[in-house]
Amino acid sequence: MPKIISYTPAWLSKPNPGHEIFVPSSLSADHPSLSGGVGRKGTGKPGPRRTIAQRGTEVFIAVGREIRWADLVYLKEAWEDKQKSSGKGRKRDSQYQDDHAQGYRTIKTPVAGEIRQLVISPNSNYLAILTSHTVHIAVLPESSHLTAPDTGPMKLKTYTLGPTTHVTSQSGVASALWHPLGVNGSCLVTVTEDAVVRVWELSTGDRWSFDRPTLAIDLKKLADGTSVDQDFGASGSGANKGFSPDSFEMEVASACFSSRGSGGWYPMTLWIAMREGDVYALCPLLPEKWSPPPTLVPSLSVSIVAKVAGMEDDPEIPANSKLLAQQQLAWMSDIDIQEPVHIDAALGEPAAEVYTRPSKPGRIPKLQGPFDFDLAPEESEDELDGLLSDIYVIGARIDGEELMFGEEDELEIEDGDSSAGLSVGVVCLLSSSGRLSICLDLDGIEAQWLPKLKSKVSRFIEETDAPSLLTFQVLDTLRNAEVGNNNWPTFSHDCNSRYSFFITDISCVTYISLTPWVFRLENELNESTAGTDFRVDLLAKGQNTTRERIYTQRPDEQLAPLAASSVIQDPDLGYLLLTASLRGPVSITFESPDFEYAILPRQSESPTYELESEKPLILCEPRPVYQPAPSFEETSALPLLLEKLRHSKYKRLLKEEVRLSPATLTIMTDVHKVLSEETHRIGTAAAELFRRCERLQIELKSQIQKTNDVAHRVDAISGKDNGDELVLPCNEALEQRIEAVKRNQEELTRRIENLKKRQTKGTNRELSDRERAWMEEVAVVERKIIPSAQTGDSKSEATEPWKRFEQVVELKEKLLRDVQELAEEAEQAPLPSPSVKVPSEIRKAKMAQVMHLLDRETALVEGAKSRLERLSLG
Repeated sequence: MPKIISYTPAWLSKPNPGHEIFVPSSLSADHPSLSGGVGRKGTGKPGPRRTIAQRGTEVFIAVGREIRWADLVYLKEAWEDKQKSSGKGRKRDSQYQDDHAQGYRTIKTPVAGEIRQLVISPNSNYLAILTSHTVHIAVLPESSHLTAPDTGPMKLKTYTLGPTTHVTSQSGVASALWHPLGVNGSCLVTVTEDAVVRVWELSTGDRWSFDRPTLAIDLKKLADGTSVDQDFGASGSGANKGFSPDSFEMEVASACFSSRGSGGWYPMTLWIAMREGDVYALCPLLPEKWSPPPTLVPSLSVSIVAKVAGMEDDPEIPANSKLLAQQQLAWMSDIDIQEPVHIDAALGEPAAEVYTRPSKPGRIPKLQGPFDFDLAPEESEDELDGLLSDIYVIGARIDGEELMFGEEDELEIEDGDSSAGLSVGVVCLLSSSGRLSICLDLDGIEAQWLPKLKSKVSRFIEETDAPSLLTFQVLDTLRNAEVGNNNWPTFSHDCNSRYSFFITDISCVTYISLTPWVFRLENELNESTAGTDFRVDLLAKGQNTTRERIYTQRPDEQLAPLAASSVIQDPDLGYLLLTASLRGPVSITFESPDFEYAILPRQSESPTYELESEKPLILCEPRPVYQPAPSFEETSALPLLLEKLRHSKYKRLLKEEVRLSPATLTIMTDVHKVLSEETHRIGTAAAELFRRCERLQIELKSQIQKTNDVAHRVDAISGKDNGDELVLPCNEALEQRIEAVKRNQEELTRRIENLKKRQTKGTNRELSDRERAWMEEVAVVERKIIPSAQTGDSKSEATEPWKRFEQVVELKEKLLRDVQELAEEAEQAPLPSPSVKVPSEIRKAKMAQVMHLLDRETALVEGAKSRLERLSLG
C-alpha cells in the first residue's frame, strides 16, 4: 500500500475557494443527495455517484445541476501566494489577486435533474453528463478559459444524446462508457437498466449522430436468440413493459470495458453485471468505424490462424468449436482485406488506423452468459451480498515475445504495464454490502456469434456449457454496522498500477492491490513444475490481496455520501486521491513512487526563487483534519415553525398566556420535536469537538515525547550529550562507536563458530533411510567404476564398466600397434597389384569409426569417475 503523507490540505478546506467549488451554494436538510439520491418523497433509488471527472490537473465536479470546473494546481498556487503576501504584510501585484482570474468556473447545464455521473472521453474533448434517465454530451473548451478575464458562469456547447431514447418515460441509464477502440475517443456506449446496449458514434459535424445510435441491442432478446438473422434491436417507446422474469433478473447494475492496451479480445468486450448477481459478456462489440492499437490486429490474426490450423484435422474436436473457429477466421479475413484509413490522432500520438466493422458473420455478437462461478462461497443470508453494484475487468497481458517471434520490426505497445502481469483476465465484482469477489477468466473470453438460420452446420451443433469464472478470493470492505440499503460501492482505477484500485462506499474509501499474488500466480501458470497445485492453493487461501481502509467518514457525515474517487498523478500535486461529498472535498496524498518529482525545482517560480528547506521528519501518523460538524452552521428550524404558527389556527395562542389545553399541548409537542432534534445534533457535535480536543492534547504530548527521544539520540550520536562523561568531538565519537560495533560483531561471529563446532561434535544420531540408500548407491557406483581389491566372479566382473574400460584400452593399444605395423610394411613392401588395392576412403572411414568408438568409451568412463568424485566429496 502507498504510504499516506497527508490528508485534505489547507487550500481545499474552509474558507478557501478550493472548498467552495465542491459544495452547493445553499444546502438544505431535504437535499436529494443527502440520503443517497432519495428525495423528500423517497421515490428515488440508489445508484452510482461518479460526480468527479479529471483532465490532467483539472477537475469537473457535479453539484446538483451545475458543474464546477477548476484547476487544482492554480488553486494551490493561489493559496500559497496569498499566504506569502499576508505574511509580508504588504500587497503586491499578482495574477492570483481578486481582480484576476481565480482558476475555477461554473458551467451551466441544460439538465432537468440532479447530475449523477460525469464521464470524460479518452481524448478529453467530450464530457458525458448523466442524470438518472438522460445523457448530455458537452464539448469541453481549452484550459485557457479558466484564466480568462471573464470569471462568470459559462455555458458550453451541449448535445442531448437520444432525445427520444434517453428520456424520463423510458428506463434509467445504468452506465455510459467511452469505447476504448472508438476513433479518437468519440464512440459512446450506453447501457440502460432494462438491458439495452446502444453504440453512439458522435461527430460535432453531424447532429444526427446524437439522435440515433448506430447499433442498438436488446440483451433480453439476444439471450433467447438462435440465429444471427433475427432482430435484436431495442423495442420502441410503445412496447409492452409488463412484468417478466427477464426484466427482474436482467436489471443492469453496471458495465465496463477493459483497458485499450489489454491483450486478446478484451478491448472489444463489454462486461455487464446484473443487479441480481449474473454476469454477461458481449464480444466483439465494435462501432462502425474503429481504431485498434498497433498490436491488437496482429495478435488476433496469429491466434485465430493457429487455432484453425490445430482444429482442422482433429476428429475429436466438437462441431461447435470448429464452427466458432471458422466464424472468427471469416471475421479476421474481412479485416485483412481492408486498407485502413490513416487519420490524425491526438497531439503527441502517432496516426491512427481506422477499420470498418466486419459484416461477416454478423454485426451483433452472441451474448455469453450468465457465467457460472466455480468455487463460489455459499449463499449469504444477507440479501445485499448478492446485489451487485459495480464491475471492474483487468484484461490479460500482451505477450510481446510470442507476437514478435520471427519478426524483424517491433511493434510499440501503448500501455507500458500491459506487457506484465497475468496471462488471464481478472473480473472483480462488488456488491451493495461491500463484498468484493475476485474472479479469474481462465478460459479466456473469445468472439462468438449465433449461427445463420439456413446454415446446415447449425442443425448438428450440440449445446455448449455455460462459460465460467473461477472465484479466486472474496473480501469484505465494510463492517456489518456500515451496510445500508442506499449503499452503492464503486471502483476507481489507480494510475500507478493496473492491478490496484480503490473502492468508494457511502462513507469510506478502501485501497485494494492484487500485486502481491498476480506475478507469483503467473510464474506458477507458466512453469507448471511439481507442487504447482499446492502453491496455487496457498495463494488462493492466503490473504495475499492488500486491503487497507484509508478514510472513514464521521457518523454524523454519512448522510452525505462520498463520490467515486479520482486519482491524480502530477509533479505539482503529487500522488493524490480526491473524493467529495456535499459537505466538502476529501483528498489523500500518498508517497509518490516516482521520487524524481521531489528533487526537481518548480518551473513555475521565478529564477530568484529560493528552494525551501528540507521538510522536517514526520514523527506522527497523518490524520484527517478536523472539520466542524455541519450542525454548528445549520440554521434553526424554530423561526420557520413559529412563522407557520402565526398563519395557522393557533396564532391566537401565541399572544395569550400559556394555558393547559389540547391546542397548547400540540404546539409544545411540535416545538419539542424541533428543539430535541437540533439540540441532539448540537450536543453530539460538541461531544465530538471535546473528544477531538482531548485527542489533540494526547497527540501533542506524544509528539513532544518522540521529538525529545529523537533529540537525545541525535545528541548521543553526535557526542553532544551533557552527561557526566567528557564530551568528545563528533568524528571521534562516531569512530569509537564504529570500533565498538566491529568488536561486538567479531565476538558474535566467534561465539557462533564455537556453537557450530559443539553442535557438530554433540550430534550422534542414526542415519535415515534416505541417507542409507544414498550411501548404498555411492558404493554401487564405486564398485562399477573403481576395481575392488577383492576378487570376485570372473563372469560378473566382465560386465562391469571398469573391466570394459580396461578391455577397450587394451583393444585400443593393440589396434594402434597393428596400424603402425601395417603402415611400416606398406612403406617397405612394393606396390600391390590392382586386384588387392584398398581405397583410401574406406581406410579413413574405418579409422574414423574406430576412433569415434574409442572417444565415446573414454568419455563415458571419465563422466562416471567425475560423478563418483562429486558423490564422495558430498
